[in-house]
Amino acid sequence: MRYGFIYYLVFINLIAIILTIRDKHAAQQHRWRVPEATLLWVSILGGSLGMYTTMRLIHHKTQHRKFMWGIPAIFVGQLVIFFLVIRYVPFY
Repeated sequence: MRYGFIYYLVFINLIAIILTIRDKHAAQQHRWRVPEATLLWVSILGGSLGMYTTMRLIHHKTQHRKFMWGIPAIFVGQLVIFFLVIRYVPFY
């Protein structure tokens, strides 16, 4: 169980990377896109770092304020929560 959270973060970030690349490819092909709400929810669920990094690398959604400010804000919020949990929640 000790590594369960790390496995989860790796998994959700891989999902975020795949969805971001898939959405970029779909946009170029004028095909069905991944809904923005889905991309944001994956970020909220822990995939913000993978999504933001992929966005910057493939230049996707970089003109949308919702993503360029929102995804980093979600990541910072997740870091704050993570450090508060480590600091104040006893682990036995």
